[in-house]
Amino acid sequence: MAQYPQTEERTEYLMGVEEQAKFLGIGRTYTYRLLAEGEIPCARIGRLRKVRRTDAEKFVEARIEYGGPDAA
Repeated sequence: MAQYPQTEERTEYLMGVEEQAKFLGIGRTYTYRLLAEGEIPCARIGRLRKVRRTDAEKFVEARIEYGGPDAA
């Protein structure tokens, strides 16, 4: 049996499309559109699309609007 070296780094958590949609609070179809358009980076593993949790968080952070006197 093959032995793999232990490392201090942990693999980053990957979410499937259904979980991604739930995380963002949007529909599955719209999630697929965001992935297809490259709005959220994803990895294709066979027919599956997987998204790093940090990429989902960056997507949200980039769209946060802060209110103020000039806010529409």
